[in-house]
Parts: sequence; C-alpha cells; structure tokens
Amino acid sequence: MIRLARVGARKQPHYRIVVIEKDRARNGRSVEVVGTYNPRTNPASVKLEHERIQYWTSKGAQMSETVNKLVKKNGQIAPAEAPAAI
Repeated sequence: MIRLARVGARKQPHYRIVVIEKDRARNGRSVEVVGTYNPRTNPASVKLEHERIQYWTSKGAQMSETVNKLVKKNGQIAPAEAPAAI
C-alpha cells in the first residue's frame, strides 16, 4: 500500500509518502519512502518520486485516496514536444 505517514510535531503536520504493508501501523516500518507532503506551506508542497511510484503500482501496490489525489494533482509533467519541421 502507498499511503501517508505523519512525522510532524504536534499541530505542525508533515507527511512522508511511504510504501508499507497494509496491515502495519500508520507510522510503522515502511518498505520505502517515495515522497513528502507538507500541507502547511502555501501552496502545499509535494515531492514525489514518480518512477518509484510507478514501479510499486506495477507490482500491485494500491494507493490510498489521499495519495491518489496528490499523484493526480502533481502528475509528472510531460516534456515539451519539439515543433514539427516544415
């Protein structure tokens, strides 16, 4: 499962986006950290490792609803296409 793990101080949330077994605790031992999310900045800062997220989803990992929204909103930007030669 790919979900959020809270690491911030009290009333100052900061999250890691982690790959973890579904039945483990929220902040339990994770397999891999694939990103971070800080909702306290304006706008909220999100750093994702798209290659690793694609790898884990191809292996069967499911994303939580929140992580799925973050990935869709901050999707990998496709490189600009070169103009066609005339």
